[in-house]
Formats: sequence, structure tokens, C-alpha cells
Amino acid sequence: MKNQISILGAGLIGSLLGIYLKKKGLETSIYEKRKDWRQNHTSSEGRSINMALSFRGWKALEKAGVKEKVEPFTIPMYGRRIHDEHGTTYCQPYGKDNEAIYSISRNVLNGILLDEAEKAGVNMYFEHTVEDVDVHQNVVTFSLPDQEKKQLDASVIIGSDGAFSSLRNAMQRQTRFNFSQQYISHGYKELTIPATDEGEFAMDPNALHIWPRGNFMLIALPNIDKSFTCTLFLPFEDSIVSFDKIRDDLDVIHIFQTYFNDAYQLMPNLTSEYSTNPTASLVNTECYPWTVNSCLLIGDAAHAIVPFYGQGMNCGFEDCYILNGLIEKYGTFSWDLVFEKFQKSRKPDTDAICQLAMDNFKEMSDSVSDPKFLIRKKIEAKLHELFPQEWVPLYSMVTFSDIKYSEAYAQGKIQAAVLDKVMSDPLIAQKWKNLDYHAILNKVETSKAV
Repeated sequence: MKNQISILGAGLIGSLLGIYLKKKGLETSIYEKRKDWRQNHTSSEGRSINMALSFRGWKALEKAGVKEKVEPFTIPMYGRRIHDEHGTTYCQPYGKDNEAIYSISRNVLNGILLDEAEKAGVNMYFEHTVEDVDVHQNVVTFSLPDQEKKQLDASVIIGSDGAFSSLRNAMQRQTRFNFSQQYISHGYKELTIPATDEGEFAMDPNALHIWPRGNFMLIALPNIDKSFTCTLFLPFEDSIVSFDKIRDDLDVIHIFQTYFNDAYQLMPNLTSEYSTNPTASLVNTECYPWTVNSCLLIGDAAHAIVPFYGQGMNCGFEDCYILNGLIEKYGTFSWDLVFEKFQKSRKPDTDAICQLAMDNFKEMSDSVSDPKFLIRKKIEAKLHELFPQEWVPLYSMVTFSDIKYSEAYAQGKIQAAVLDKVMSDPLIAQKWKNLDYHAILNKVETSKAV
């Protein structure tokens, strides 16, 4: 009975974790409050429809044996395509040698993972809403659709039930449990650019499109049906352009014609989608400890992050990969040891990516359109070309490697400080091609040594 695992939440993280655990020979069940949306093709309740898979996510999917099932449903995005207010576009590559992040529908990916979990033998229970968790007795109380109550005695409970986790709420009732959450001032709304009348993509399909406008922005990711899923990020209030200023269809049209006109021309269903689709909030949560008794938090339940580094799902998948590695190393005879090793090794990294995601909003919404930012990126690309091992851009460390997030964050801070000094030269626009790049690298090495 010791190795009967109950996972709360059948989202991306819970379904992938179920595959990992079942392949370890563990009796694994997943409990989900929603109906099985695969049966009626409903969407994910106001959540972002598109995800961006990068190295950490792919690594976790490959280890679970599902990478080949996912690949056909992805589209590579090799860089950001920036749209200015006049409709001119230009591309900023993400990396080198055709490095890309991959757009995929959340529902498609979740469906694949759930199907694979079921094939592996994971037990699935939908429409099971958690009413309470006794983290000392390891008892979960569910409510079912007919208002019946159901109790589950579980040897191990893992909460992958998102930013508003029921398991975490139960843990918060314990002493010495630290928890904080921060809603940012911006919210988001999902919109669509459909395929053209000829059935083709309306824009470059191999880029993540961004309309940066300072305090707000629009982004678009490609879908395999030749449409784009767009996400509008606006402040809720207290801004010239904000959700509270948009009261009717004419306001929507005015905002889009003024700030996103080239996108507006491609959005025939804009006003109906704007009025129908929910406006969702963005929250950052942190807590500790992640484990009480034989209960563990994982993914967004432990560390929900804002979406501006594209790492929320990848980070959660990496959680699964790391937990799986610890089980392989220490076995399942002492879940307390496995869970303690997991939280202590992982917490500094999730703290780092939470901060990076918060910081990256300014870059995406504002800096990417700054000419000096483009020069800075060119200098950094040159340094990486000349010294591929010694200078790796922060974005590449986070997105195209499995360097610990905390190490990438620390290294990125040092490199940023050095580049700040380089960029302080008022003539940098004329000089950047002829800089002493060895001297720049030496400053980084000196900073590391201090």
C-alpha cells in the first residue's frame, strides 16, 4: 500500500507525472475536478491556449517516452517578429543554428499526455472536486456531481492542481508554512487571427509575433490549423490603454486600429471574441515547504509564475524529470527523503525563474523595440559566437539548456552588469562592431572571481 500514489489535477504536469510514476511500477491514480474535456472538446477555462515548448520540456517528454507523440503537433518559432506601430516587422533570432521554441495547443498537449497516461495504466477519475485534505492522515475528501462525498485514504498525495491548489490550501493551515502571492497589474485576453481565405497562415508561421507598446502588448503564436492564437496583455486600470477603458466594440476597434492596426486587419472576429472571451489575471505564487508528511506540491501548485519567459510549463515538466531522477536514485522506500531532496534542490531554481519571468515583461513589452536594445543583443550574439562556452546569453541558458535556473540567473546578472557599462558609451551605435570583445569577456571572468 505504501506505493499507491494519488495525484490531484489532470493538467499538463499531473498527466506527465502520472506517466513517470506508472512506468516506475507504482499504482497511480489522477483525480480531476473538471469533466473529461476530451469527450466534449471544451477548452481550458480561460487559460492560455498556446504553450511554448523548449529544451527542458522536450527533455522531460523524451524521458517519459512521449516526445515522438508530441512533435507532429508543434510548430518551431526561431525568433521574435516585432511589429511596430506602422506595420513594419523585423525578426530577432532566439539563438543560433536554428534554435527554436515550439508552439503547441495546451489542449492538444494535455490530451496526448492524458491518453498516454491511460495507456500506461494510470487510473483516471474526473469530476472529483477536492473538498478537504487531511495532510497528517493522508485523507482526501472529494465531492462528486451527485453531491455525494467520497473519502480516499492515500499513502502518497501529490498536488499538481495549479496556482490555487487545494493541497496547498490544506498545507497552509499548518504552522510554519510560508506562502505569498502577487497579482501583477496586467491581465490577458485570448483572441484569434484565423487562416486566410486560401487556408494559409496570415503571417510568418515560424516566429512568435510581438506588438510591443510600452506598458502593454499583443503576442501571437501559430497553430497547426494555420491560425494564430493571440494574447492581449493590458493593465486592468490606471493607464491610458487598459481593460477598464474598453467599454464597447467601438473602443476595441479604436485601440486595435491605433496600436495594432496590421493585426486588426487580420482579425475579422475581433469584437465578438473580445466580448465573449474572459479577461484573466496573472499571479505569481511562492511557498515553502512543498512537502508535509507524505504530501508534495509540484508545478504551479508549488511555484506559479507569470508567462513572460515561456517557462511555466517547461519548469513544471522539469519538476517531473527531477522528481523521477530522485526516485530512481533513492527508491520508493522513503518518500520523505525523496520529497525533502526534491524541495531543497529545486526551490532556489524556481525562485530564480519566477523572478526572471517577472523581469522579462519589460523586455517583451518595451525594450525589444528600442534600437539600443537591438545593438545590445548584437553585441551579446557576437560574444557568444566568439566565446561559445564562456559567454552564453541568459535567454539561451534558460531556454536552450538545462543549466540550473539559479545558476543562469546569477550568470546573467554578471553579464548584464558588464553589458550595462558597454552600452553606457554614447557612441556605442557606431563602435559596437569594433569593440575589444576579449576585454569584455575578461570583465565577466573578473566579476566571477570576486
